[in-house]
Amino acid sequence: MAALSPAAGLRSVRAVVFDTDGVITDSAPVHAAAWKRAFDACLSAHGGQRPFDEGDDYRRHVDGRSRKDGAAAFLKSRGLDLPEGSPDDPPGTETVWAVAARKDEVFTESLRAAPVAVWPGTVRLLHVLREERVPCAAASASRHATELLSGAGLLDLFETVVDGNEARRLALPGKPDPALFVEAARRLGTPAEDTAVVEDALAGVEAGRRGGFGLVVGVDRTHTPAGAADLRRHGADVVVSDPGDLLTGGDD
Repeated sequence: MAALSPAAGLRSVRAVVFDTDGVITDSAPVHAAAWKRAFDACLSAHGGQRPFDEGDDYRRHVDGRSRKDGAAAFLKSRGLDLPEGSPDDPPGTETVWAVAARKDEVFTESLRAAPVAVWPGTVRLLHVLREERVPCAAASASRHATELLSGAGLLDLFETVVDGNEARRLALPGKPDPALFVEAARRLGTPAEDTAVVEDALAGVEAGRRGGFGLVVGVDRTHTPAGAADLRRHGADVVVSDPGDLLTGGDD
């Protein structure tokens, strides 16, 4: 069997930046479930609207964004104009930051209860890129990204990780602003035009496009024509169902 090698698109760039949730770790459903508990409590407290949908609502308003930005975007979509509050607000339903804090509380409880799985295809790709000396970074709006990668034993496959803690320390705006990815590329020492971004979130794909990255790969975990079309509409150059699809036989 031929040794695996990056497909032609990836061989045209010098470095790769990976999103974490939904691309490397199978943590998107855990995030979505935590958001549902936080949002449904808020919706109930403010008029009893229809519950948060872990599929469509998560993908369109929350996925890929910082906790505060995601909370604000979803609440706005339901016409709820809550005060922003403060990052120090305790978990609750009365401010945007309180809702975000409740989500983080639930997500942290879930991580303690059970480990998060990783996507095998992405892991294979990461190992091949390491063998071919293609530098890789992980970038995520989540404050838990480094913890998740460390728990999965994957941290050593990345030259750098720009997670939500780093984004807050550096005051980086959240996706769809490209700042998170631009900072990751800067740390890798490659210009955006020579760097690929691998993302499953619509906001993240848009960030890659806005940042002028040489290749924006959309990962469609929905496995639907509509999901793939959404990713392309937001700026994906290529759409795959799994990052492992970016590997080919070594003699291609």
